[in-house]
Amino acid sequence: MTPFIRLHSHDDVLIARTQLLSGSLVEGISIRGLIPAGHKIATHAMAAGDPVRRYNQIIGFASKAIAAGEHIHSHNLDMGPNKGDFDRDYAFGADVKPEPARLAASFMGIKRADGRVATRNYIGILSSVNCSATAARAIADHFSRHSHPAALADFPNVDGVIALTHGTGCGMDGDGMGMALLRRTLTGYATHANFAAVLVVGLGCESNQINAWLANGSLREGDNLRVFNIQDSGGTSKTVARGIALIHDMLPKANAVKREPCSASHITVGLQCGGSDGYSGISANPALGAAVDLLVAHGGSAILSETPEIYGAEHLLTRRSVNREVGEKLIARIKWWEHYTAINQGEMNNNPSPGNKAGGLTTILEKSLGAVAKGGTSNLQAVYEYAEKVTAHGFVYMDTPGYDPVSATGQVAGGANLICFTTGRGSAYGCAPSPSLKLSTNSALWTKQEDDMDLNCGEIIDGTSTVAEMGQRIFERLLATASGEHSKSEKHGYGQNEFVPWQVGAIM
Repeated sequence: MTPFIRLHSHDDVLIARTQLLSGSLVEGISIRGLIPAGHKIATHAMAAGDPVRRYNQIIGFASKAIAAGEHIHSHNLDMGPNKGDFDRDYAFGADVKPEPARLAASFMGIKRADGRVATRNYIGILSSVNCSATAARAIADHFSRHSHPAALADFPNVDGVIALTHGTGCGMDGDGMGMALLRRTLTGYATHANFAAVLVVGLGCESNQINAWLANGSLREGDNLRVFNIQDSGGTSKTVARGIALIHDMLPKANAVKREPCSASHITVGLQCGGSDGYSGISANPALGAAVDLLVAHGGSAILSETPEIYGAEHLLTRRSVNREVGEKLIARIKWWEHYTAINQGEMNNNPSPGNKAGGLTTILEKSLGAVAKGGTSNLQAVYEYAEKVTAHGFVYMDTPGYDPVSATGQVAGGANLICFTTGRGSAYGCAPSPSLKLSTNSALWTKQEDDMDLNCGEIIDGTSTVAEMGQRIFERLLATASGEHSKSEKHGYGQNEFVPWQVGAIM
């Protein structure tokens, strides 16, 4: 096994498979200085201003002269004088391919009366506003298997009672974008298949009035959706007692379910990456992409997101858009983000994070090119705004921030009943009510944090597995998890604190 990885014959860089010492030879090139694992090595001399390619795509420009064998990173590579503003050929639909032959895998799912299929069976408690968060959590705590083991003993088919609270809902424009996003998110969760029933707790005087939210989401109170507020209930203690009583009423019906064979077409997986490193675009992300292609061939759906983290690679997606309208909608979201970051006195290259850079990633272009690999090679069927309900089958895109809890919250609101999360630096994350699988990009992380990782895609870097083989394993794990097998994050109890609706606009 070579001590480096060459991704494309036209690349200007190699990727160190292990730490390389000064003076060692790589393809006849003498290494200059210490090269950490996952970092880039120059294959030839470059002048200041020259473009630098990885994946045969531009990842930045030399900020000063670079010698062959030198470490390429933030000290000599940047976005260039125009911040990466160079021509990209969007070539809408140029790479669209025939739809794959339909395959027919199944999993053990939970069929709802209206035809939806669940991968989990929770009762959810949502807060309309931050002011009711404490009461919502107190109600859920009464049914916690950790602190009250007997609370759900008679309801083995209920996965739990969980409170999903947030820090907004008031002090905001009732007709603004922030309120629209919050209401769309809450609606997506209130109608999510993984909830057998939902209780909504408000304060009473908040901007996000429950009745207005119900009307906005075309929702109606009933046996599976109950709403009330603290002010009408007479205070916190009475609110908690009332909420507990309502949950007790919901439990028998929620428990009256069974798992049965369901088509994999009912699986919708949200694709996430966090704590990425120089291996992410080589191992876990393309392996997840291979699993996505398998899922799509079985009629399922996958949602790629994190718009600031596809920036500079969006042309690879527009080429796969099923029509020009889909591709142009994606570019419109890119332009919105350029404007949004500018008015907030930032820029798109504020991403990658310090951890990403320590792992070998230098610019947002490099990070994005690896991130889009999670989406595989299937045609791009549709583009959605944050928390919109996903109705198209196959590979789709949802506009979200790059911050993982916010992004995944939007995906689950859109209907994702599973999450796949790749990481190279390490992650401790869950996403109730949808189970989250975490995929390690390298074996060192797997060894260090196996307690939190579900699969080790570092085997690809080690040469003991291929992208296709790992993609098949991920797909099989998706089916098993959708059938009820617990992920590592579920075993640790992650998921409630990671509910983070996207906040935009003025706080007043």
